[in-house]
Amino acid sequence: MTTDSNALLASDTTAPTPNRHRIQTTSLAQEAYRVLQRMIVHGELAPGERIVEPVLCEQLGISRTPLREALRMLATEGLVTMRRNRNAVVTRIDASELEHLFEVEAGIESLAAGLAASRMTNTELKRLEALQERLERLLAKGDRNAYFELNQRIHGLIVAGAKNPVLEETHRSLLGRLERARYLALDRLGRWQESTEEHREILEALKARDGERARRLLADHVQHTGDAIATLNRPYP
Repeated sequence: MTTDSNALLASDTTAPTPNRHRIQTTSLAQEAYRVLQRMIVHGELAPGERIVEPVLCEQLGISRTPLREALRMLATEGLVTMRRNRNAVVTRIDASELEHLFEVEAGIESLAAGLAASRMTNTELKRLEALQERLERLLAKGDRNAYFELNQRIHGLIVAGAKNPVLEETHRSLLGRLERARYLALDRLGRWQESTEEHREILEALKARDGERARRLLADHVQHTGDAIATLNRPYP
């Protein structure tokens, strides 16, 4: 082997992986996005609150580059409002927008349930039933955060069960704002029991392969959640 060949091999082994920094930054941005989304949904970052980048960078242990990318992702979901030459803010909750949002969501999820009744596999239905049983146990324990996370998984599984990628993507685009609204609805403790019972009825309709009943029950379920938020005894921020 020639000296030139050895030099070339040495150069190859020490060369940086192309786009390595970009991949790492994207990974950090995705993780920051997930953490910030959870903080906004759970009210740890309140509607109208300014996003102070140095504080969040220190809190999350990241630089401004992945943080700003995470904020841009949150802005596409309507959870953060970007302002030119000013701090971003957590988007305020608008009552009329929520009304429209839940009208759309009732249509999307009811369509998904109608399709899922005939398209979900028996394995998927068994998984859904197992999640329902866990949901009922969490209701008995009063574990709000765990109940909320599992409730979201159940809705996602039903939408995925429709086997329609366009429908699933449309649902995903609304998910951030929906999650924040649904978390607010849990302020009404009576809604926990109602919601869990409604989930059980939807499950039974899916197991019976009754698409029309599943469609109607899920539309009513989503609308009941919207109504619960509208009647909360506090003003929207």
